[in-house]
This record gives sequence, C-alpha cells and structure tokens, in this order.
Amino acid sequence: MALSEELYTQKEAMLYSQRIAQLSKALWKAVEKDWQQWIKPYDLNINEHHILWISYHLKGASISDVAKFGVMHVSTAFNFSKKLEERGFLKFSKRDDDKRNTYVELTEAGTELIIEMNKNYHNTYHSVLEGSLALKDLYGRFPDFLDVMAVIRNIYGEDFIDIFERSFQHFRDSFDTLEERTPVKG
Repeated sequence: MALSEELYTQKEAMLYSQRIAQLSKALWKAVEKDWQQWIKPYDLNINEHHILWISYHLKGASISDVAKFGVMHVSTAFNFSKKLEERGFLKFSKRDDDKRNTYVELTEAGTELIIEMNKNYHNTYHSVLEGSLALKDLYGRFPDFLDVMAVIRNIYGEDFIDIFERSFQHFRDSFDTLEERTPVKG
C-alpha cells in the first residue's frame, strides 16, 4: 500500500474528487458565461482574450509562456495568436539571444483594446462577482482562494504561480496608473 493511500480512504478520495469536480464545473460555467458576455462586443473568444491579457501583463511573453499560463496547448496559443496578429492586435518576434522561441507582444491597437475592455468591464453582468459580494461584505475583501492556489501550485508548479503573481501585480500597478490618469467624476 502506498503512503498516500494510508493517509486517506478510497471513500474520502472519491468524495473529494467528485466534490471538486462538481464545484469546479459549476464555477467554470459561470466564469465562462461572464467572460463571453464581457468580450462579445469585441468579437473575441476566450482564448484570444486570454492571450491578449497575458501578453499585456507579461510584456514580451513567449508562446510557451502564454500556453503555460493560459493553460492551453502550445499549438492553440500559437494559432489564436496568429489570428490576433492578422487582426493587428499582436506582433510576433524572435530574440537575438533566443532564436528557438517565438515571442508575442501587443501592438498599440492591442493595448488600446485591452484598456477599452477593462474600462467597459461593468457594462455586462458578472454572476461570479455578484455571487462573491456577500463574502466581501462579511469579510471586507473578496475571497483569496489560498487553498485553491495551493492545489494549483502542486499541480502546475511554482513557475505557474510566479507568473500568476507577477501578472496580477502588473494588473494592480496598471490599474493604479489608469486611476491616476482618469479624472474622478463628481
């Protein structure tokens, strides 16, 4: 019997697996619907938006990085990036010190699109956000999902979490910069 099998019963393992599967599927369905409604006016699909978002926050990411952080196959990341390049939102490049990898970067039009989408975020309904407001009211903040982050770290590795944290720090910083430049109405 393996050590891991001694730490839990088959019943516990199956109940946990089914619980997380059902909850993840239910949450993903809501996230997917919210995301699709938000990006629909821009004629983007979720993979395309995700690639733009990753490219915006990781500045000059490789296709491999986009695939890893976007949790998609490299060919999916490349093919959707090609479509975004054709629309003028992304540009491809190689680096002198790294000819093997292909890098993507937002064009000015791609950057403007991301900023516009962010400004129009509240133009659509977001069930996940609405469903989280009671927790924010109760605890004074949105859930951190620390236990989920720990599971993701164990599945995808420290690099994934590092990229996640770095991109969200850039997101926070860019939001602060945008707020500084946007006059307050009142």
